Amino acid sequence: MRLYRIAMLTAAALGGAAPLFADEDLAARMGSSREVVAAFAGALRDRLISAMANGGPAAAVEACSIAAPEIASEASVAAGWRVGRTSLKPRNPANAPDAWELAVLRDFERRQRAGEDVGTLERAEFVIRDGRRTFRYLKAIPTQPLCTVCHGSRIAPAVAAAVDRLYAEDRARGFEVGDIRGAFSITQPAP
Repeated sequence: MRLYRIAMLTAAALGGAAPLFADEDLAARMGSSREVVAAFAGALRDRLISAMANGGPAAAVEACSIAAPEIASEASVAAGWRVGRTSLKPRNPANAPDAWELAVLRDFERRQRAGEDVGTLERAEFVIRDGRRTFRYLKAIPTQPLCTVCHGSRIAPAVAAAVDRLYAEDRARGFEVGDIRGAFSITQPAP
C-alpha cells in the first residue's frame, strides 16, 4: 500500500493523472470485491450442497461443472468485472492462473507455511495490464472437509469417474483440510 501511495504521489508530481484518494479507492474496491466473492462462494456452496443432498458426490461434480462457470459469468456481467476462480492445481485448465495470480498464489502458500490462516489470505493492488491501470484481487479458498470428497487424496471411484469424464486435465486432487484449494479472482478496470 505504501509503495502504491508513493507511486501515485510521484505520478502526480510528474504531471500524471492520479486519483486524489488512491488508498480510499483501493479500500472501496477491496470491499466490493469481498462482497462479490462472498456472494459467489455462497451461491456455489448452496448449489453443491443441494446437488450432494439430491444425488451424492458424483452429482455435485456434475453440478459444479455447470454452476461454477454460470455463477462466475453472472457475477462478471452484474459487476462489469472479470470474476472467477484459479488454482495452482486447477481442475479446469481454463482456470489456470495468469502471471499475477501465479505470483500471488505462491505468496499465499509461503504465508500459510509461515503460519497465516488460509481464511484471511487476500491480496489487492493496482497493476498495469495491457497498458491500462487495472485493479486485481485474489482471496484464498481454504479446503474444507466437504471439499475433500471431490478434491482429496481418497476420492470414491464414482466421484473419480465423474471428474475424469468432465475434466480430462484435472490436477485438483490430493488436498487436505486447511490447504489452499485455490482463490477467487477479480479483475476490475480502473481509471
